[in-house]
Amino acid sequence: MKHSLRLSVSLAVLGYLTGTTHALAADVLVAAMGIEEVLVSATKRQTNLQETPISMSVMNNEELDKRHVMSLINLADGAIPSLRVATFEARQSALTIGMRGIVPLDANQPAREQGVGVYIDGVYLGRQHGLNASLLDIQQIEVLKGPQGTLFGRNTEGGAVNLITRAPSGVFEGRLVSSVGNYGSYSQSAHLDMPKIGDLSIKVDGILEHQDATVTNPLPGSVGWNYANRRGGRISARWEPADNFIADFSYDIGRDENTPFYSQLINYNPRGLSVLPLNQPAGTIPAGTIRALPSSVVVAPSRVDQADIGVPQQVTLDETEGGMMYLRWKFDSVELRSISAYRTISDDQWDNSGGAHRTPVYVTNGAFSRYSLSQLNQHQFSQEFQAVGGFDNIDYVAGLYYFTEGAGDAAATPNTNQWNADGTGYTILDPRLTIPGFRSIDRASNAQAKSLAAYGQATWTPAAMEQLHLTIGARQTKDNKSGLLYKVNNAATDFVFDLSSNHFDPLVTLAYDATRDVHLYAKYASGYRSGGASSRSLTYRSFDPETVKSYEIGAKTEMFNRMLRLNVAAYKMDRTGSQIDFNFFDPITNRNTLETVNAPGTTKINGVEIEASAYLTDGLSVSASYTYTDAKVPETPNPLLAGNPIQAVFIVFTPPNAASVALDYTVPQGTAELRFHLDGNYSDAVYSFDNENVKTDSALIFNARVSLAEIPLGKSDSRLSLSAWARNVFNNDYIYRRSNANGAALGDYANFNAPRTFGVEALVSF
Repeated sequence: MKHSLRLSVSLAVLGYLTGTTHALAADVLVAAMGIEEVLVSATKRQTNLQETPISMSVMNNEELDKRHVMSLINLADGAIPSLRVATFEARQSALTIGMRGIVPLDANQPAREQGVGVYIDGVYLGRQHGLNASLLDIQQIEVLKGPQGTLFGRNTEGGAVNLITRAPSGVFEGRLVSSVGNYGSYSQSAHLDMPKIGDLSIKVDGILEHQDATVTNPLPGSVGWNYANRRGGRISARWEPADNFIADFSYDIGRDENTPFYSQLINYNPRGLSVLPLNQPAGTIPAGTIRALPSSVVVAPSRVDQADIGVPQQVTLDETEGGMMYLRWKFDSVELRSISAYRTISDDQWDNSGGAHRTPVYVTNGAFSRYSLSQLNQHQFSQEFQAVGGFDNIDYVAGLYYFTEGAGDAAATPNTNQWNADGTGYTILDPRLTIPGFRSIDRASNAQAKSLAAYGQATWTPAAMEQLHLTIGARQTKDNKSGLLYKVNNAATDFVFDLSSNHFDPLVTLAYDATRDVHLYAKYASGYRSGGASSRSLTYRSFDPETVKSYEIGAKTEMFNRMLRLNVAAYKMDRTGSQIDFNFFDPITNRNTLETVNAPGTTKINGVEIEASAYLTDGLSVSASYTYTDAKVPETPNPLLAGNPIQAVFIVFTPPNAASVALDYTVPQGTAELRFHLDGNYSDAVYSFDNENVKTDSALIFNARVSLAEIPLGKSDSRLSLSAWARNVFNNDYIYRRSNANGAALGDYANFNAPRTFGVEALVSF
């Protein structure tokens, strides 16, 4: 019977995909198994993914485990093609999160904002710092695509990422996970649900991850590159003193020690300048020429596993902490909610990733190896009140929101190495240059932000046409932001900015249930990213918010009794006031100056998103997704050059084409299961900098996992699962970030993706 069912389903799906028919397709209509229903919280209430008129991707805990996703940076391989994740500069300590062509180049500052909002259990995370912390028992990740300005607010013009953790169950149960792998990696995690005591349920989560550097540092006592040591803990409690009241409390803390990815020279003298001898005296190098490189400097167009130059480097330290109180009162037709939360970040960045591969250039007796040191501290508090209910044929959400934030940063960029007089070696400079009090501070600033908002959204389903749903929503936001840049190039300054703005974000969605399994929708929505000022600017020049208007149509379909799911969305977005970053590196002061301006005209962004999954047999399933993005920014005046010439600018980390496919197969083994997983992820080459016309490599990465799962342990309910996993199975290398900023003096430098990692894992559940 099982074999007959498998054949029926396979032929039915094959018949659909090829346009043919088969009598056995009728069997599919009574099949008991299929693609699981997915519940999401995108509309502030629990709804079926297929009936929610939003383009969304959802990855649950099981799917994260299959890909061995330990932190958000593991999603940089393109597992969700529309979600783009990259490091800021080469640093793991601050992640750039983008979607639908909305990708900020440099939000690594107190007064800069992200374009995609990241939330944990509905609480907004104000900085990109700390986003690479360990994931603590995530139930699922919801990726909402397109502007979410009505229900989620500011800085969600590209979309929103909501990390949802497992709540306490009140039943004694737990999981212990231990893994070891190459590069000295290991991880342990523990998740324990305590039995309910009276009205109180408590859950405790803890995790520890470690990986040695994947690129070795030749300098004894200094850390290599792509090193990570993370730990975190979370305690949560649920109090249910009455049938209509639930109070959730949580507190989490995280510590992330890491080093940047290695920045390596991938070519030398790409402009074909005349090469002078290595010992050419300083001051005698005419225009159109370049000095030869020392023999110790290695130019490598592919990923290396050891640096050619040893440099001082210590780990970056990110520390995060947060607490939340979520109260819910249920009445006959409405649920009242209160969400109070605070979070803090302390980020001490140490980035000596370039060695002799980034300017300043080689000069006899000259200093080199720019050590970028940056400290940022941030604290935030948010309070949100919600009313979620319905009456007659109307479902509604209404809310009030308050957010306040304070942040400050300071940065220095000393050189740590110096070439010897004969050009054959180098020495390490005075280590006091890296110690606070001895540093020459490039910049220091602080900024404050407050945001107030009121919003509402209602969905009307006419009694005479229950398959039609009209949703209308709006949000009014008032932002106040100010800041002080009090030091530039180690001199005291008093540059200030003060911005106030009001923004109205409407939403209109018309959804139609063509059949029980076919849902169509058309949507208009808007969103915006707050203005601010760049602390890398010499004058703290401010810039205005950027806004986006989005027009989207979509279809969510299921066929053959949920054996096949196909969701499609097409959109057109018009963005005005696009925030564009212009970089300029001064080798004399060793300073990277960045000015942000609002581009003139309208940035046009168009795209298509497709997701499909098919349950082919009792144990075989396949899923695939594809994203196409076309984005064009108007030419923009460059404020760093004399006369402010008009220049072409680009949207960063946005591939025109990106795709992912995954195959899962499960074979029963008595009371256990043998599970196989393979996924492949592709993306086109992208730009890394707004004002540099140079692209990275295209990327194709495969991940795999095989598990013998659910092995009974004795007579109890305990289970054991043993797994072997691998990320980047074929050890493919590609450039994910590239710059030609020092091309006239050296060549292009780049950062490569992580090499193949693999290991074994044991999980005990009880």
